[in-house]
Amino acid sequence: MAGTATDTPHTLGASKTLWELVERRAALTPDRPVLLQGERSLTFAELRESGERVAAGLYGMGVRPGTVVAWQLPTRIETALLTFALARIGAVQSPVIPFYREREVGFALRESKAEFFATPGTWRGFDHTEMAGRLGARGVFEAYEDLPRGDPSVLPPPPADGTAVRWIYWTSGTTSDPKGVLHTDRSLIAGGSCLAHALRLSESDVGSMAFPYAHIAGPDYTVMLLLYGFPAVMFEQFALPDALAEYRRHGVTVAGGSTAFYSMLLAEQRKHRGPGPKVIPTLRLLAGGGAPKPPELYHAVVREMGVQLTHGYGMTEVPMITMGAPDDTAEHLATTEGRPPEGMSVRIVDAEGNRLPAGVDGAVRLRGEAVCRGYLDPARTAESFDADGYLITGDLGHVLPSGHLVLTGRAKDVIIRKGENISAKEIEDLLHTHPSVQEAAVIGLPDAERGERVCAVVELRDGADGLTLPEVTAHLRGEGLTTFKLPEQLEILDALPRNETLRKVLKYKLRERFGAPRPH
Repeated sequence: MAGTATDTPHTLGASKTLWELVERRAALTPDRPVLLQGERSLTFAELRESGERVAAGLYGMGVRPGTVVAWQLPTRIETALLTFALARIGAVQSPVIPFYREREVGFALRESKAEFFATPGTWRGFDHTEMAGRLGARGVFEAYEDLPRGDPSVLPPPPADGTAVRWIYWTSGTTSDPKGVLHTDRSLIAGGSCLAHALRLSESDVGSMAFPYAHIAGPDYTVMLLLYGFPAVMFEQFALPDALAEYRRHGVTVAGGSTAFYSMLLAEQRKHRGPGPKVIPTLRLLAGGGAPKPPELYHAVVREMGVQLTHGYGMTEVPMITMGAPDDTAEHLATTEGRPPEGMSVRIVDAEGNRLPAGVDGAVRLRGEAVCRGYLDPARTAESFDADGYLITGDLGHVLPSGHLVLTGRAKDVIIRKGENISAKEIEDLLHTHPSVQEAAVIGLPDAERGERVCAVVELRDGADGLTLPEVTAHLRGEGLTTFKLPEQLEILDALPRNETLRKVLKYKLRERFGAPRPH
């Protein structure tokens, strides 16, 4: 299949399958780089040609259309090649985050019924191949540096149906067994298209992948590269300030990943202790999603880093739901998650499932091409979609008359104190305006008298002299917070517990640590 002179990012987004998208982009701009890592690079033509050779090697191993192949690999060029080779065959892929261990990996292998399992061998001091053996994984092979290769003439035609389930992604599984989320090529293309079109990128941009490629953000981001024809720098291990050299060397213009990445880059900028050169001179845009963004963080990034910040809303089940656009107003960029793209329906409903008007808070439900097909567990699928086919997200929020979505928290993140509902996110946003606070998380803890009490857990900025509960409550009162919402407990940590994917705060760990009931 060849690209045409009339192809645009929007027409490329209509590709039926991921492999069709690869072919069309390779025909349009074969010699432009798509992936950069250290001294290495991969062009769009090499992605297509090497992808076919790797697909032939996998086919020689016995991988066929519909074969379930699990892989637990870091963010590397080889990982991208492997995943597109599997897409060329039409295999079913089950990506596993490389930081997961026996419980999560064993569960994913069993539930997906994987017939093959690709590992990185020993990576960051841990022997993944040995773990695979202990778990009784089938078809184990290492795919860190050397990938199987063969003659593409042995391959069957590429898959033509983009609506077949070919991806099984896994939710974090921090409080229970992970959920296997079912995606199609089309749902991933739809999610990536939403991200790409909202950010208004061009061929002259240079992106970055500072997150696990096995996360749903992996294909989301790669679709964006294929649509717009620009490259991204891949980070196998991301840490600051070490990663700054790669950002500068490749001239990265767009960076991000999640709220935690914004905060880390902002902290690097603040090391100058005043106006100074940008930590990444070419950077013009931070973008991401996956976790709440306090409005003050938006304003601090724009003010102190001299770049724009656009934030979005996504989840494993729906990789991109809404996204802020660079030409949105500062108020919308600071306080909303952006607008949904064409084809994504956001419905806000009350407790009975009745649709609510603009501006009224309720439960967020979603329907559109980017929404997953359900879960491996049919019972979970049945309970997660309403009668109209909308996904029940568990998030709370409202839609503005402009169409922008405002998230106000998670249903399970609502603290009920003496019968009054309190939004943890509202308090977190105000805590971020305190000059001593770097990061904040608010949780509800069991309380014999109140039902739940409000507990604020914070990280302090470098150089802060400390913080007391009276200082916190005085600040929140000054910001206009209602008295019954004020924290009754303050905990200060060197670092909030986070997961290894998009660095989300693990509130269940905070509840476990600080949740002992207080006496009457």
